[in-house]
Amino acid sequence: MADIDQENAFPDPIYETDEPILYSVKDGIATISMNRPKYNNAQNNQMTYALDAAYCQAVEDDDVKVIILKGEGKHFSAGHDIGTPGRDHHLSQKRTSMWYDHANKPGAEFQYIKEQEAYLGMCRRWREIPKPTIAMVHGACIAGGLMLAWTCDMIIASDDAFFSDPVVRMGIPGVEYFAHPFELNPRIAKEFLFLGERMNADRAYQMGMVNRVVARDDLEAETYDIASRIAVMPRLGLALTKQAINHIEDLQGKRTGMEAVFGMHHFAHAHNSLISDDKLGGFDAKSMADSQRKK
Repeated sequence: MADIDQENAFPDPIYETDEPILYSVKDGIATISMNRPKYNNAQNNQMTYALDAAYCQAVEDDDVKVIILKGEGKHFSAGHDIGTPGRDHHLSQKRTSMWYDHANKPGAEFQYIKEQEAYLGMCRRWREIPKPTIAMVHGACIAGGLMLAWTCDMIIASDDAFFSDPVVRMGIPGVEYFAHPFELNPRIAKEFLFLGERMNADRAYQMGMVNRVVARDDLEAETYDIASRIAVMPRLGLALTKQAINHIEDLQGKRTGMEAVFGMHHFAHAHNSLISDDKLGGFDAKSMADSQRKK
């Protein structure tokens, strides 16, 4: 099958901001802020690649000891962009891995390469950043938002935060960075995915997925206090400690498990496309949001 022109098969994106990521450094702490509040920090290419660049900037800065990831607006992140005017997954980007460009490829190759690069690949690379990372989570942390939080070493959540991965509704076994059985007890991970319902911050804390739960008004102060206490530790000691714990997780099967589930994930996309001509099984941003409303 010949390559196809994906760029002409989709409308041109309309970006609501030229700065989808905000970056600042103070007292050895880099703050990376997702800045698409109008769309609850949905992850389009523009934002995802800017996030990668910000992480690289923080890693290369010797004055940065700790990195905080947060979201502007009402929510941390509503996940992958599946319906805003700025949706741009069909566009070419400067590669961050050795995978070739996805944009002009046909069929399942388009989706598989795109997600190898920007979802699974980037997330695994961010997990291995040799500096401590802290996710400051408020409001929604849904599907692709989980991936961003889970790559961080610690999660500090506000008492109004909630977590969910509702993509089983699409016939897909969880998001691409499949850390569910490591973030949660396996039976709780099954419940989390089978039901696709919200898990509040208190239960996420009980399950060990969240380090601290604090009042919304105290979230920023508590997160920066923790970051400042980490920042006095020796840089190499922090890097080696992080490497050691990540290594144990991988020995327990985290990396190889993700590889297997990523294949299942893309089998599900291909199956959806065969039976409905829609890789998401007929769900769009509104219907997925509706599925998350409180009963």
